[in-house]
Amino acid sequence: MSESAEIVLEELPAPPVDPEYAELGGTKMADKYGLKQSGKRPPLLDYIRILWGRRHFVTGYASAKNRALYSDAKLGQIWQLLTPILNVAVYFFVFGFLFSQSRGVHDFLLFLVIGVFLFNFLQTAMVFGSRSISDQLVLIRALHFPRAALPISATIIQLQQLGFSMLIVLIVAAATGQVPTWRWLLIVPALALLFTFNTGMALIVARMGSVLTDTSQLLPFILRTWMYVSGVMYSIASVLKDHPGVPVWMINLAYYNPAALFITLVRNCLMSNDYAVAHAWQSPLYQPPFAWLIMLGWAVAFGIGGFVYFWKAEEQYGRG
Repeated sequence: MSESAEIVLEELPAPPVDPEYAELGGTKMADKYGLKQSGKRPPLLDYIRILWGRRHFVTGYASAKNRALYSDAKLGQIWQLLTPILNVAVYFFVFGFLFSQSRGVHDFLLFLVIGVFLFNFLQTAMVFGSRSISDQLVLIRALHFPRAALPISATIIQLQQLGFSMLIVLIVAAATGQVPTWRWLLIVPALALLFTFNTGMALIVARMGSVLTDTSQLLPFILRTWMYVSGVMYSIASVLKDHPGVPVWMINLAYYNPAALFITLVRNCLMSNDYAVAHAWQSPLYQPPFAWLIMLGWAVAFGIGGFVYFWKAEEQYGRG
C-alpha cells in the first residue's frame, strides 16, 4: 500500500510556477499590486493625511467620552461646572487665607482661578494621555486606525472641560471689575498654543505609557512638583523678591518654564491693561521678554516633536 502511494506521489505533476512571480518575487509583486503589510507604519506625511481623514472619528470619540464622564452621577454634566469651582474654593482657602499668598496680588481670586484651570488642563491631558493606549488595547487590536487619534482625543476631552472652566474665569473677571479689552481676544491664540503643547506632551507620555504602564502612577508626583514651581497659586515675582540672591539662570527657568509662561500670558490678557505693570520686574503679573515667541517655540517643539516621537512606534501599539 505504501509502495503504490509512493508511486502515485511520484507521478503527480509539479504545480505551475507563475511567471510573473518567478520574475519579480514576492516583495516586488506585492508592491506592484499595492499590497502592504498589515499594521505597518506609513510614512509620516501619509500618516498625517490618514489621521486628518479620521478627524470626525477623533472629535466624535472625544465628545462621547466627555459625555460619559459623569453619566453615573446624579448631577450629571453639572459636575463639569462644579468640579472646577470646588477646586478653586479649596485652593483659595489654603493659599489665599492659610498661606497668605494673596499678598501683593490684586484680584487674587482671578489670579488663582486662571492658574489652577490652565495647569489642570496641562495635568489632565498628560495623565489621561498616558493611559490612552494601555486602556484601549481591545479597540486597538480590533480596528485599524492611526493610534495617535487616542491621545489626541484625550487632549480634546480636556479642552472641552476647559471650556466650562474658562466660562467661570470670565465670570470671575467680570465680578472683580475687569473691563473687557482687545487683549481678551489674545486668550484664543494662547489657548491654541497651550493645546498644541499639551497634545505633544500627551503623545509623548502615551508612547511611554504603552511600554511602562506605571507611567500614569508616576506622573502625578512629577506634575505636582511642576505645579508648585510654576506660580500656579502664588506670584513668582513675589517669591523672587524675597530671595534677592537667586541666580539669573534660576530666575529664567522659573519664568520661561512652559506651564508658568502659558499661565502668565493668559493672566496678562485678562488682568492687566497696563503694559508697564505687566513688564515691571517685581510685578505679580511680570511678563518676561519675548514671552509670546518663546511660547510659540514651546508649542511647536513639543507639538511636532511629540507627534513624530509617537509615530515612530506606531507598529508597536497593541502588541505583546
